[in-house]
Amino acid sequence: MLLKSINPATGEISREFPESQWEDIENILRDVYEVQAVWRESQIEERIGYLRHLAILLETKKEAYSFTITHEMGKPIAESHAEIDKCIELCEYYANHTEEFLKDTHIQTEAQKSYITYRPLGVIFGVMPWNFPFWQVFRFAIPAIMAGNTVLLKHASNVPGCSIALEDLFLESKFPADVFRTVLISNRKVERIIANKKVAAISLTGSTQAGKAVAQTAGKYLKKCVLELGGSDPYIILEDADINAAVDCCVAGRLINTGQSCIGAKRFIIMDKVYDAFTKLFVEKMKAVTYGDPFNEENKLGPMARGNIREDLLRQVNKSISKGAELLCGGTINDDEDGFFFPATVLGNVQSGMPAYDQELFGPVAALIRVETEKEAIKIANSTSFGLGSAIFSRNIEKAIEIGAHKIQAGCCFINEHVKSDPRLPFGGIKESGYGRELSLMGMHEFVNAKTIYVR
Repeated sequence: MLLKSINPATGEISREFPESQWEDIENILRDVYEVQAVWRESQIEERIGYLRHLAILLETKKEAYSFTITHEMGKPIAESHAEIDKCIELCEYYANHTEEFLKDTHIQTEAQKSYITYRPLGVIFGVMPWNFPFWQVFRFAIPAIMAGNTVLLKHASNVPGCSIALEDLFLESKFPADVFRTVLISNRKVERIIANKKVAAISLTGSTQAGKAVAQTAGKYLKKCVLELGGSDPYIILEDADINAAVDCCVAGRLINTGQSCIGAKRFIIMDKVYDAFTKLFVEKMKAVTYGDPFNEENKLGPMARGNIREDLLRQVNKSISKGAELLCGGTINDDEDGFFFPATVLGNVQSGMPAYDQELFGPVAALIRVETEKEAIKIANSTSFGLGSAIFSRNIEKAIEIGAHKIQAGCCFINEHVKSDPRLPFGGIKESGYGRELSLMGMHEFVNAKTIYVR
């Protein structure tokens, strides 16, 4: 089997890569497992030195890495630059905090001495998606490696060039060989790798369906996993919101990565009093967004990553319209056009029973929902199987905090801002958006053994 790198802006195959065979996979896994026994005993100062060198290489080769990202999955080049910058920020964060995060935690008991020491688990198997092909790998791999683990990466099949570039980056950064390795494989080989005794734990970012499959296999073999899955993030627009600022945030939150983000703004739940004003300005701004060649910085939308993703989105839009949703802009594709482009789209009058209400829309489509009361807004926000991100727009900060902290069912709630990940803050969801946390102290502690030491 060949893994194909397809340029989504043209639909053309740019490169093909042979899938890793089982003999090669097992040899790589053996090497990653064996080097972990040495790496776990390395000094933290040594690890930090490698990480700082890696950050420098990211900056030096930003243009090349950004080109690879945009060429393979289609995001606008400015967003690819921003993705590399965010990876650099993450490296600097863990370079500055790893020693603190791995420091023993002393606990006062009747013992002469009692404390928690944090020891690595072993080989962490990462199954990662295509939509942020550098950032989402860094998000799990850097804290795991800095904690003394080693990493085996199975990247999405449509970004093999990014996968190879990441392995080369770690080698060029002078990390010991086999601390970070990749295998080019399809999903059908994932279960057997999870089952291998050399794998200690799994980190997956992907669909809810993929998360359930990995969790089932991990459970069968009693292996820990962290799952960051889909989302249908609600954005509640209260009556006292600054409409101009809210619209700017909501448009940005909906269109980041051409709408292909698990934490993208998906459902806009708007109080009746401000629905018309919000909708008018929101549609105006969405209509003004251009799409096209992702290497042209004037285009704010690139192509969708794959043709089948675009087809699925179009079916969701058309079915929602057939059930009564109002198409306010966009919503059609040009079959004579090269590439997998989809225009910025807004659906109004969205109600329960429509795909735009009940399902995740993974693309540049916004669903507008009118509500009469705050209680109804909160109920609708929570009436989803997902629970990743959320946002509230209001001038009454205390009320917004109260709703966000105590009434919204999600892994995070942003007030007067669109949802984003930050190395300093834990990231993850609840319900069918997964479990476990990435980033911050919590992200590093997901893949360590918090070992109690007790001295009588």
